[in-house]
Amino acid sequence: MRILLTGTNGQVGGALRPLLETGGTVIAPSRTEFDLSKPETLTKALDAFKPDLIINPAAYTAVDRAEDERELAFLVNATGTAAIATWSARHRVSLVHFSTDYVFDGSDDRPWREDSPTGPLSVYGASKLAGDLAIRAAGGPHLIVRTSWVYAANGANFLRTIARLAGEREELRIVADQVGAPTTASAIADAVAGIVLSNGSNLEGLFARNGGVVNLACAGETSWYGFASAIVAGLKSRGAKLAVKTITPIATADFPTKAKRPGNSRLDLSRLRDLFGVTTPMWQEALSPELDSLVAVQREHAGY
Repeated sequence: MRILLTGTNGQVGGALRPLLETGGTVIAPSRTEFDLSKPETLTKALDAFKPDLIINPAAYTAVDRAEDERELAFLVNATGTAAIATWSARHRVSLVHFSTDYVFDGSDDRPWREDSPTGPLSVYGASKLAGDLAIRAAGGPHLIVRTSWVYAANGANFLRTIARLAGEREELRIVADQVGAPTTASAIADAVAGIVLSNGSNLEGLFARNGGVVNLACAGETSWYGFASAIVAGLKSRGAKLAVKTITPIATADFPTKAKRPGNSRLDLSRLRDLFGVTTPMWQEALSPELDSLVAVQREHAGY
């Protein structure tokens, strides 16, 4: 099986690549070879790659910057995605695409189901929803994977930011009224690789039976404050040298950002468990190996 995997320099794409290589030939083009901001070039590239499966983690993900770069965000997340989806539908090649909790407005007090009404609050969320809708409109075999609060020991993410700030500041002020499930790139990769490699040529039927969309996140829930507290406690228990003494919970209103975030980012994982047979780890359990990796890298850079 020839698997086209985008975004391999990113967190999810990077975690997926070694897993997918155990079950097929992975085509991992660079951004210059496969640039979603140049949708007019994608059909020719796909014709040349001739994939049997497309997995697309690549996206415009700068949530706040998207408020000023609306055209670019939609070009990558909507128009570029639509070009891939059109090719996929024409050739009946299954497409696995990654979406986000930001397609919801966060107003409900229950976890969001796959069929919950969408209502993005930000340009980023709107651009991702537009991509989801383009995939459905194309009519090809697809699975839209909605996830939340993605992080890893590498890349730019909340874990890395908190680790850096905890080493520089005595107090951290962290939003406590936004709730979700911190989700490791490795947990996403494990689940997606398991689904596609174990089903092989049956993917089109599997995706169709399950509505073409599934929520995928770590189990459990917390706030950004709870996540930050767990990160700092985990770093301290591993002997990391930190400056931080206090972590203060604050309201979203006390930490204004250019893009509005959902207050409730919890995702209902029933379909993932019942129809795909996948159970993800608790977020605290998934955090532990990422902290191990992060501390190991920090020690290596420090020379001890």
